[in-house]
Amino acid sequence: MSTCDPHCPLCQNDEAPLLWRGSHWRVIEVDDGDYPGYTRVIWNHHHTEMTHLSYPERELLMRAVYVVEETQRQVLKPDKVNLASLGNMVPHLHWHVIPRWRGDRHFPNAVWATPRIESELECAKDMARRKHLQQLLPRYRDRLIEAMNTLLRH
Repeated sequence: MSTCDPHCPLCQNDEAPLLWRGSHWRVIEVDDGDYPGYTRVIWNHHHTEMTHLSYPERELLMRAVYVVEETQRQVLKPDKVNLASLGNMVPHLHWHVIPRWRGDRHFPNAVWATPRIESELECAKDMARRKHLQQLLPRYRDRLIEAMNTLLRH
């Protein structure tokens, strides 16, 4: 399989904001106002399925995904973390790591589902939570970069 697909948006776009980049994968922050801390781990070379990777590469990629999840849990303290690798819209190997909270716009459904109807009180609580999370993001980013660098040293 080739290392780059000229028609693939993940091959052609480095996507900002880039949080960390290594020789095998990169970590980006997804700009989603409803889900502060939403992060994507993207394999650098164009592959569409996990089984296209060697066993050591699979293990390395999943260790990176787990580092993101663990960092989210430590810093952002979500009620749940969703991990997803769909690739239906963009068939390039990548993982979504999404911190979730009871009472977020979609909980308990997927973030891609139709938002549920919220009361004014729920909207106010969600807005306050997102504001608090925005304040935690610099710490999350710093910890994540440190954790990715540590992962490569081991």
